[in-house]
Amino acid sequence: AAAAMQQFRTAWPADSTDMDSDIASASEYRALRDRLHDDDLPRFEAEFKRQLNTNTIHDIAAFQAWLDKSALLIRERIDTINDSLRAIEYNPGRYVTLIAQPTTHQDIKTFRDDLRACTDEVLGGDDQYSEQRFLRVKRLIERFRGREGQTDADRRWTQHVTDVRNWFGFAASERWHDSDDEWEHYTDSDGKSGGQKEKLAYTILAASLAYQFRLEWGVTRSRDFRFAVIDEAFGRGSDASTRYALDLFAKLGLQLLIVTPLQKVHVIEPYVRAVGFVDNPTGERSRLQTLTIADYHEMREAHRARHAVADG
Repeated sequence: AAAAMQQFRTAWPADSTDMDSDIASASEYRALRDRLHDDDLPRFEAEFKRQLNTNTIHDIAAFQAWLDKSALLIRERIDTINDSLRAIEYNPGRYVTLIAQPTTHQDIKTFRDDLRACTDEVLGGDDQYSEQRFLRVKRLIERFRGREGQTDADRRWTQHVTDVRNWFGFAASERWHDSDDEWEHYTDSDGKSGGQKEKLAYTILAASLAYQFRLEWGVTRSRDFRFAVIDEAFGRGSDASTRYALDLFAKLGLQLLIVTPLQKVHVIEPYVRAVGFVDNPTGERSRLQTLTIADYHEMREAHRARHAVADG
């Protein structure tokens, strides 16, 4: 009897927390048996299982609908950004448009297939709450929660497959304005030059800003808030792509605060009205000197003149 009690406690620890395996506790086990018999739980088993399956599958269906809606929103935003891109002359007579295609990543394709398998025909048919369908949902939820021994891997998987941005692969197409024929196609694996990639990135950034803040091209005065900070700007970019980007931002009427290495000052000079020069000669505290661009030119020429005299 004591061995049977211990087996029961091992199998049902939550129901036997206050019970021990001593023969003197037999009355407690009998009371639990009588309560289970009187509750007649098997009578409710079929309904409980049906409700569990129904609610679980419906929750997964709602989750899938939310993911699909989020993916559709990305496509709609791409379409809006493409409207802005058409206003930018990327090259003479040509513009750039973004293309969103379904990703080829196998984990995401498998995840989406599993979601569909869980919810197909969920609104009709006697089979909609089948045990097989419920087990599919159960396996999916267990992976969301993190399986024993695979918690970290499952967490990374969950973050990856449920981020709908990863459902797409993006490319850019350079097209002629008059015929809409493609001139060039850009993807991550194309091996384009650094200058080409910079120019494309700045073009998409400008169009995205126009979309995000509903900006109009070529407006000199606006009630919109158009202040943007670009940190570590243009440090590794070519002079040509930097000028291209600044021209684009000027067309948007943006007021820029550009944080850039000193070697790029000669490129941005025509676009700025003031310069804040930061240095830290002692390594303890930084100093900031603010100058108009005219003052900066004057100080630079004076510095060059002093060096010329010293060298002469």
